[in-house]
Amino acid sequence: MASKNQNKPPVPNTSTPSTPSNVSVDEVLIDKRRKIGVGRMVGPANTTRTRQAFSVVNGGQDLAAAGRPASNAGSDCGVTEFTKEDVEALLGEKMKTKNRFNLKEKCDQMLEYIKKLRQCIRWFQENEGTYLLEQDRLKNLLESAEKKCIDMETLMKAKEEELNSIVMELRKNYACLQEKIAKEETDKLAAMDNFTREKDARVAAEKLQAFLSEELKRAQQDNSNANQKIQSLNDMYKRLQEYNTSLQQYNSKLQSELATTNDTLKRVEKEKAAVVENLSILRGHYTSLQDQLTASRASQDEVVKQKELLVNEVGCLRGELQQVRDDRDRQLSHVQNLTTEVVKYKECTEKYRAELDSLAINSNELEVRCLSQSDHITRLQEHLAVAEKKLQMYDLSTLETRTEYEEQKKLLFELQSRLADADLKIIEGEKLRKKLHNTILELKGNIRVFCRVRPLLSDDCASSETKVVSYPTTTEALERGIELTQNGQTHCFMFDKVFTADAPQKDVFVEISQLVQSALDGYKVCIFAYGQTGSGKTHTMMGKPGSPDQKGLMPRSLEQIFETRQALQPQGWKYEMQVSMLEIYNENIRDLLSTNSSRTDNGVAGKQYAIKHDTNGNTHVSDLTVVDVRSSKEVSYLLDRAAQSRSVGKTQMNEQSSRSHFVFTMRISGTNVSTDQQVQGILNLIDLAGSERLSKSGSTGDRLKETQAINKSLSSLSDVIFALAKKEEHVPFRNSKLTYLLQPCLGGDSKTLMFVNLSPDPASVGESLCSLRFAARVNACEIGIPRRQTSLRSSESRLSLG
Repeated sequence: MASKNQNKPPVPNTSTPSTPSNVSVDEVLIDKRRKIGVGRMVGPANTTRTRQAFSVVNGGQDLAAAGRPASNAGSDCGVTEFTKEDVEALLGEKMKTKNRFNLKEKCDQMLEYIKKLRQCIRWFQENEGTYLLEQDRLKNLLESAEKKCIDMETLMKAKEEELNSIVMELRKNYACLQEKIAKEETDKLAAMDNFTREKDARVAAEKLQAFLSEELKRAQQDNSNANQKIQSLNDMYKRLQEYNTSLQQYNSKLQSELATTNDTLKRVEKEKAAVVENLSILRGHYTSLQDQLTASRASQDEVVKQKELLVNEVGCLRGELQQVRDDRDRQLSHVQNLTTEVVKYKECTEKYRAELDSLAINSNELEVRCLSQSDHITRLQEHLAVAEKKLQMYDLSTLETRTEYEEQKKLLFELQSRLADADLKIIEGEKLRKKLHNTILELKGNIRVFCRVRPLLSDDCASSETKVVSYPTTTEALERGIELTQNGQTHCFMFDKVFTADAPQKDVFVEISQLVQSALDGYKVCIFAYGQTGSGKTHTMMGKPGSPDQKGLMPRSLEQIFETRQALQPQGWKYEMQVSMLEIYNENIRDLLSTNSSRTDNGVAGKQYAIKHDTNGNTHVSDLTVVDVRSSKEVSYLLDRAAQSRSVGKTQMNEQSSRSHFVFTMRISGTNVSTDQQVQGILNLIDLAGSERLSKSGSTGDRLKETQAINKSLSSLSDVIFALAKKEEHVPFRNSKLTYLLQPCLGGDSKTLMFVNLSPDPASVGESLCSLRFAARVNACEIGIPRRQTSLRSSESRLSLG
């Protein structure tokens, strides 16, 4: 039996954005005939390989009709070139058998047809590889040329700006220096004028100082003469006072003598009588005394006159003394004024000296600065001349750079045109690849089944005695077969892919990445996990939170979708994503993203939701919350929120058992502005509740009701699969909410993949055998051909299942 994985198309390079498939195969092949000619090979041996191409198509049909396999000579000699007629004939070829019950003949024809498809796909893959290499080379050349042009432009602009800045700076410096020189000249002239004025002032001050010193000397001499005159006058006044006192003493003496004389005269007159007798004797003495009295009176008069003269002279002397004192006071005040003026002149002279010294220092500094500025101006003029020469050289280099830039621009235009041609070729090849890829998937069957076995746990190892799960190593069953041993009897099963217990999450996702890509291409895709409780379904779909290596299919699929959306933006594709999440619990639908959802005491959702199917094969759930998302982080947040709202419980078979069917739906709407193409895809990721037996789970109460509802829905799913496998006219989709919700996935035009999860525990071998038999029946089902949805529809608050 031929392996289905051998017919799977190659995984496209995720680093290269997928090409919009708006170009038809006829345009691709017509364009190829223009470039390489109809029926020609790429290379020197075109004639021989063309014959081989037609012999592969026509001869293959003749040999198939005769019941013999076609020759593989074409594939041995090299890759055959295919034309439009060859591909159309290959795609439109029908199996013709004499006896339709001859399965061997059908199998041989199918193998021969698959070989021809492989040759065609190999040829397209090689062409795609060459086109991709050519595109990468042209892109690299274009990027290098653009980078070189940008570097040259930036360098030229930087040099031009640098030169302009240098010239402007030199001009500013030159103008500043000229202003500084003019200012320094004016300052120098002002300083020279100040210096001359200060010099004249200094000479005048010196003359004034000499004159003041002479005046001071004369004033001092006059002061000394006045002091001497005052001293002499004071001495004379003292002498006059002494003389006056002596005269006063003499006058008092005379007065005393006159009094005594008067007394004596009175006594004599008294004694006259007594002395009458002596009168004659005393007359002579009286006469003499009378003469002495007159003489004394005359002398007294003379003394009085002399006294008056002396008094007058003293008054005159006193007036002269007062005048001399006034003159002295005036001279002293004048001397004091002159002294203060001399002090002021001394201070001004010292100040002028200091200013003169500072002006002399400033003048010297200005002269030195003028010399340095003149030297600096000379150097700047030299630099300006050198900069002008450099500017001329840069102008020449700029012209050369511009010419080189024009050449690079022409080369860039040529590379862009070649790149556009390469993009067209890639678009044509991508359209043909998608068509062949979908043809192969249709030949393989639209419902594919993968089997995954979880590792042994510590509890399993404690109770395990024999190994119940094994994997055959034959060529036909390698990585596709699984064997289960029960009571010594071995049961063999074949699926599309079998993952062992040590298979990492990354390898599991690689196998389904093409289906996720199909959702972006506009197809309906459904991936669901089936198995008993504790077999690893939730781990396969969700993974382990917080561990990048243990991420499940859901987060990895979302990361691929958003990365591919980002990569397709340069080609004109714009995508809008909408997400909804629900669970089916006890045959009731619960909105896991609703903020006001509530439960009753028995766990039934308070709000009822209705499932409806339209004529296009889409399923809608009324009043369901739909959220617009723009990044994988937003979806991860919504997944965590839904996981917290999901119904879980503890049973004897699993500590954390999911008690409901979880359905994640993403609606993808894409628009290409450049090609006016619109696509709409749907990605459904479903984590079914685990099947379990009441005897092993030990469920009671609410757990018992949950187990019965889960087993009933899974039993209804089994009845639907039986009816589809037997191709019965009536398929009981309405027996449960789960099967009615999955009706388009199981019996419509969706690309569907089922993961059957197994537990290697010997105690679960019965449940594992039931799961494998159910998966085998699913693998034998045939559903409709997937259709690509190329029309945009308005976003509504509802769930659409493919």
